Amino acid sequence: MARYTGPKTKISRIFGEPILGNGKWLNKNSNPPGMHGAQRKRKTLGEYALQLREKQKAKYTYGVLEKQFRKTFEEAARRKGVTGENLIKLLEARLDNTIYRLGIAPSRPAARQLVSHKHITVNGDVVNVPSFQLRAGDVISVKESSKGRTSITGPMGAKNPKFNWLDWSEADMKGTFITYPERESVPENIKEQLIVELYSK
Repeated sequence: MARYTGPKTKISRIFGEPILGNGKWLNKNSNPPGMHGAQRKRKTLGEYALQLREKQKAKYTYGVLEKQFRKTFEEAARRKGVTGENLIKLLEARLDNTIYRLGIAPSRPAARQLVSHKHITVNGDVVNVPSFQLRAGDVISVKESSKGRTSITGPMGAKNPKFNWLDWSEADMKGTFITYPERESVPENIKEQLIVELYSK
């Protein structure tokens, strides 16, 4: 599957925030990409442009391509409740995102690689699909034969902040997806209502 492999800072400069990880370079150059930098005269974004920009931000943040993102949105629209909040909940319930949230991997791309290389189990079974949707009560663990690998245990030193919808046991290298998160608990700066309006056109 195609993935963005270009400069992360370039994407961060487009949105003006570190959506792909470390944002230290934004302090040096926070201008949008382009040959004229800050001197270029930029138009005020219209309604459609703002909606599209928000969708692109969500796609880059969670590492999801267009077709899969639309399917996730359609599933969110089918569920009861607010469509925008359902969309964020489904994106947060992806296996690769949960691996990142638990602190097993330092980034979502790294988490995706761990899953693809069959280092992760869900309820005791190896799962190699990064987009696997977790359900309440699912237990995520590092595969027994992979627990001794320094490539896995090394990045686990820097833990992510604790999230109330996840439970993590350092000793067992095992976590539990307790429930879908509430929107206010998710730290990502995404205006999901704009995405809903875009797909409603």
